[in-house]
Amino acid sequence: LLTVNSVLEKNLFTVFGGDHSCAIGTWSGVSHAKHAEGPIGLIWVDAHLDSHTMETSDTGNIHGMPLACLLGYGDPLLTNILRAQPKLQPENICLIGIRSYEEGELALLKKLNVRIFFMDEVRERGLDSVMREAIEIVNLNTCCYGITVDVDSIDPIDAPETGVAEANGISGQAICEALTLLAEDPRFVGAELVEFDPIR
Repeated sequence: LLTVNSVLEKNLFTVFGGDHSCAIGTWSGVSHAKHAEGPIGLIWVDAHLDSHTMETSDTGNIHGMPLACLLGYGDPLLTNILRAQPKLQPENICLIGIRSYEEGELALLKKLNVRIFFMDEVRERGLDSVMREAIEIVNLNTCCYGITVDVDSIDPIDAPETGVAEANGISGQAICEALTLLAEDPRFVGAELVEFDPIR
């Protein structure tokens, strides 16, 4: 409800979270607050796809499922938070920095034609170029957009504060510079930083 209230009051919000399952609540709240105005966009920066369902997951860990849940795939207790409908539309999402995933979750996102910027493309083009394209995509036919950043998207040399580190990620400097592209955008509503482990 904090994100609902922040968005309704037109305040930018920042969520700091543990595992990425908290994104189900964060963006369900934003979607609920904005449902009368139209769909929302979301930039998902992560080493992983986070798009498993119970049928494709070997572990059953919900932190591997939040994006699928927001798209309406998964347990109704998670997909129907606040409103019994998908919180995101596939064409309004971009994933950036992906480099570790399973075939089941990739198959779902491919079927839905979600734009994925794998880490190879990020390295080839540079994060600034990728982020600018992502912003264009999530702004198309939406009323607003936000970003969720998983610490494991960042190279563990720069960000070791996660229990699910993946090598060869985005540099800390690059992600900080890319985030400044959002700072003055009036359509940007808020940010989420997850998988942060303060013990590390």
